[in-house]
Amino acid sequence: MENLGHLALLLVAAFTAGALNAVAGGGSFLTLPALVFTGVPPVVANATGTVALLPGYMAGAWGFKDDMAPPPGLSMKQVVVLSLIGGSAGAALLLFTPDATFRKVVPWLLLAATAMFAFGPQLRAWASGKNAEHAAPSVAKAAIGMLIVAIYGGYFNGGLGILLLALFGLLGQTQLNAMNGMKNLVSALLTAIAVVIYAVGGIVQWQQAIIMMVAATLGGYLGARVARKIPAHILRWGIVATGLVMAVLFFIKG
Repeated sequence: MENLGHLALLLVAAFTAGALNAVAGGGSFLTLPALVFTGVPPVVANATGTVALLPGYMAGAWGFKDDMAPPPGLSMKQVVVLSLIGGSAGAALLLFTPDATFRKVVPWLLLAATAMFAFGPQLRAWASGKNAEHAAPSVAKAAIGMLIVAIYGGYFNGGLGILLLALFGLLGQTQLNAMNGMKNLVSALLTAIAVVIYAVGGIVQWQQAIIMMVAATLGGYLGARVARKIPAHILRWGIVATGLVMAVLFFIKG
């Protein structure tokens, strides 16, 4: 962290990411590229950026603690267990992914996450429509869906919130506050267990992580207050544009 330019980039990226996550999501579109562009290997950058954003997920889960309710087909205990198992599996998979492979995968993951974010409302509407047409899914199907999304979250954080909201809608959850509460709880749980595995695996650069953690937490607090004045559609498409630009840069850099 001797390069002041790199330090400034990481602080700005983490602050902005915290603000984005507080109101709309998409923070990982900034933290991962910022770390990679400052010379951090891709796998380590993914883990370090995830550590930096963990406090925001925990704060969000606490904020919705009174609204949380598990989706139909799953109990709260089952959601917690599946989140921890899936997060662990995804994090372990990241540990065994070579940097060269991850560098090739990242732009595609960014594109997929950006698409999920861009079409999030349509995805959730489709999920709700599917639920209205069919009976509630079995416990086995609900558990498999929860596990798959948790594995994705443990491996790559981008677009996780949209996937979780769509899954909960598909399972039959209709109360938005309950859905957001569970989204934040699951994100916090699988990110926390993933961070433990990242740390044991030695793929976290703690100096950068702690600095970015402080900036992201501050950004989350201030961003939630300021972003209320920004029209939602402008905020959403700004995040989509950021994701597309980052994906293109990774394609070029790779």
